[in-house]
Amino acid sequence: MSRPQDPLISVIVPCYNEEEALPILFQRLEAAMRSWPGRHEVICIDDGSNDRTWALIQSQAAALPHWRGHAFSRNFGHQAAVSAGLAKARGDAAVVIDADLQDPPEELVRFINEWQAGYDVVYGVRESRDDPALKQALAWVFYRIMEKLASIHIPPDSGDFALFDRKVVDIITRLPERSRYLRGLRSWVGFRQKALVFKRHARAAGQAHYTLRASLQLALDGVFSFSTVPLRLATYLGFGLCGIALGLAGTSLLLRQWPAALAPLGLGPEALPSSLALAVALFSGVQLVCMGVLGEYLGRIYDEVKARPTWIIARSAEDPH
Repeated sequence: MSRPQDPLISVIVPCYNEEEALPILFQRLEAAMRSWPGRHEVICIDDGSNDRTWALIQSQAAALPHWRGHAFSRNFGHQAAVSAGLAKARGDAAVVIDADLQDPPEELVRFINEWQAGYDVVYGVRESRDDPALKQALAWVFYRIMEKLASIHIPPDSGDFALFDRKVVDIITRLPERSRYLRGLRSWVGFRQKALVFKRHARAAGQAHYTLRASLQLALDGVFSFSTVPLRLATYLGFGLCGIALGLAGTSLLLRQWPAALAPLGLGPEALPSSLALAVALFSGVQLVCMGVLGEYLGRIYDEVKARPTWIIARSAEDPH
């Protein structure tokens, strides 16, 4: 597949309170871009930071016309920031990289080379990562569970570090859903895709801002956006617990008829819960589980029906030409 002779490569950088990492990012990304073919633009999306992140982005955009910046009116989340960057990208291809430099910009030339070779999506797969042991363990478990639950193949250990051809960018930005799990959307669109293995580094500076709660929310968005297995599991669980309830009720009834079976335990029939209590407890558990699963899906339908924008841009810093 032919590519433009003088391509424009868009680099999307979601930022949230990254004032310590941004000066290093500016330097390393500028150095890395010198080895790339064609022209380049960098789009920094400030996701409602409350430090000097926006001031640094403005300064960089004023000094270098191929740097652009957009600031959200509040914190909308990492996936919204990446989505906004894709919507603002003008390039023949767009690459996504985090501002903390855990995904090294020096690796992006490999992504671009594969794109020029004909691949439409090139994504990074983490060979190793400098993260706390608990975070690594939880990530490993989530990716394996997601691989089993999803209706499409979502490669394990792959993050948002990726390159998208222009046609893929256009398709993803037109998708109307608001609970966006871009790793899943990337797999869903199809086209020719290739994985590149890389080593994920420690943060270049500053503190991690992706909390356990945010990671859990992203995981739930992934599961409920790309799998209906939880709905079926609720059905299976209901049948299973109904069977247990009937079994326990029958056992309790039999032991009441033959109390001698309880004598070795030093118990009498009065120690047994009533069949009605067992049935109510287990049926209540089934109902709560099923209602919780349905609530997750209904909550997402509710968000989609409201059709609120995924993000709001309050300020921009870019060359008007």
